[in-house]
Amino acid sequence: MRRILHIDMDAFFAAVEEKRNPALKEKPVVIGGRGDPSRRGVVATANYEARKYGVHSGMPLRTALKLCPGAFFLPVDYDAYAAVSRQFKNVLLAITKTMEDVGIDEAFLDISTEPDSNETIVEKIKTGIYERTGLTCSIGIAPNKLLAKIASDMQKPNGLTVLTEKDIEHRLWPMPIRKLHGIGPRTEEHLKAMNIGTIGQLAELPLDTLIRHFGRSYGQYLYDAARGIDDSPLVTHREPKSFSRETTFQEDVKNWQTIARTIAWLTKEVVYDLASHGYCARTVTLKIRFSDFRTITRSSSTHETVGREEEIRRLAFSCLKRVDLTGKKVRLVGVRVGNVKARVEISSHH
Repeated sequence: MRRILHIDMDAFFAAVEEKRNPALKEKPVVIGGRGDPSRRGVVATANYEARKYGVHSGMPLRTALKLCPGAFFLPVDYDAYAAVSRQFKNVLLAITKTMEDVGIDEAFLDISTEPDSNETIVEKIKTGIYERTGLTCSIGIAPNKLLAKIASDMQKPNGLTVLTEKDIEHRLWPMPIRKLHGIGPRTEEHLKAMNIGTIGQLAELPLDTLIRHFGRSYGQYLYDAARGIDDSPLVTHREPKSFSRETTFQEDVKNWQTIARTIAWLTKEVVYDLASHGYCARTVTLKIRFSDFRTITRSSSTHETVGREEEIRRLAFSCLKRVDLTGKKVRLVGVRVGNVKARVEISSHH
């Protein structure tokens, strides 16, 4: 019997900020952009106090300010969160090396072969994380990743939920369909038009109906997921597909010099990411979003992999030459490198 554990840190960015500044405790905290709600930016996370006002991630900071004028707004401090993320993941790796890192604030563990009981393992994790970081987490344990992720969200903050196959009917099926991982707003709308609002109602649909509406692979996924079936393994090592950086201007920009300087700066950041992970790339893509939200991309590829800043910058500028900026204002610029390959280490034989 598989035992998969999903751990999700509670309101992670906000919790790190509260730890640094205890005066923020029990006050609504919103983190996003540069921490200034009068300027452009979106909410990266909000603590539980701010969520009571309807603030959620992905929402414009200006909207968050309207909903919760008394909130404390803070800029995203990614380096600080990444440092705490490493600390809590070291606690997990002390339990088992079979860990799938799925983001800065969550991970899966396979504890199927661990001799300890669920309670003992959870106690070790929660105590270990609290001692290292002073933060809490919510944990879900189930026979697979799909159910473990749903379980970790059932009792937040600082919760523990164990789901077994016996629980599917009375605990999973009454839940709204959006609780199933992989169902976004468009699928939800489509299903609601078919009078499907709960996971249980979705489980009643025959496979061929789902395939007719959603295609073979997604239809099959929905059929299995509604029944709590998921055979996907833990991915303990992921090769990155690409590295990218982008920035939204505070005011829409017309000046070519400003756009060019920003591209050069983003290229520098991307090259740093590429080098620090030990990769080279073959494709550079430039993304430009205009003030009317129309977004275009231009790509340049090379036969040989490139890794030096000037090479990647040259490719980014060759993409820019293929963009007509006449009379247009630019809202966002992004640089992405793709087709990445690990740098081949030249081994010296002594």
